[in-house]
Amino acid sequence: MSFGQIEGTGVLVLDPRFKRLFAGYVRLERLWTGAVWSEGPAWFPAGRYLVWSDIPNNRMLRWAEDSGHVSVFRAPSNNSNGNTIDNQGRLVTCEHLTRRVTRTEIDGSITVVADRWQGRRLNSPNDAVVKSDDSIWFTDPAYGIDSDNEGDRAEPEIDGCYVYRVDPGGAVERVIDDMLRPNGLAFSPDESVLYVADTGATHKENGPRHIRRFAVAADGRSVTGGEVFAESTSGLFDGFRVDREGRIWTSCDEGVQCFDPDGTLIGTILVPETVANVTFGGAKRNRLLICGTSSLYSILLMTNGCRLG
Repeated sequence: MSFGQIEGTGVLVLDPRFKRLFAGYVRLERLWTGAVWSEGPAWFPAGRYLVWSDIPNNRMLRWAEDSGHVSVFRAPSNNSNGNTIDNQGRLVTCEHLTRRVTRTEIDGSITVVADRWQGRRLNSPNDAVVKSDDSIWFTDPAYGIDSDNEGDRAEPEIDGCYVYRVDPGGAVERVIDDMLRPNGLAFSPDESVLYVADTGATHKENGPRHIRRFAVAADGRSVTGGEVFAESTSGLFDGFRVDREGRIWTSCDEGVQCFDPDGTLIGTILVPETVANVTFGGAKRNRLLICGTSSLYSILLMTNGCRLG
């Protein structure tokens, strides 16, 4: 088994386990360009389309798989960032400008999922994931209130940047309180593990640039542990997704890195722009959709995403 870049594909193999995830004909494909900072991709299988955020442009975009057409899904979008899909197929969105997490109902109306904790406004929700029990877990760094670039500059009302869980009944509880800038997050396929990225290096010299691994308690409401799962070797980890075998596909400066569940970096998809986030799409969730800085990319895989989102 040879290692190194597979010519013409954008695939850099560091371990034999990675090469098996690509057919010989695959190529990285740029689907569209024209954003300022792409983030938060979410796949809607019924309509065969992707929705993602262009944060500084205060809009959400929509890419149709059948035609390749890109249109504006929502503008203004309250400087939306992370998006995901809940178990009923509804869009869940983290909004910087309004400092809240919302859900778009089937009829198009918007419900506020969370905007406060203990009576104080959230910082600027960043990314979210929905568990099988319908609870919504989200990260709340302060990037949206640090400046006017991705929201409105403001002083935080909460004394830190935390990870929260929203109960199906609407109660908001803090579940992780020892991260500097919690960012992307995802569950393992069996939901026994919660992975959370910390991008604290943006605000602290030699600060965290890693993904941590937390054990989910039997009650499904709390976590323990939090050891470092992987350290970034290329900028910062931002958003990521998990495939059905538990591999993590994470954004980084050079593209998308793939980590085996044992923590080994097995390969990289090289992208000519810094990547902020990814998700799995297509009829079989075997198409990795990649938010580069200004562009949307995709590549076909020999594996599948473990969930929508």
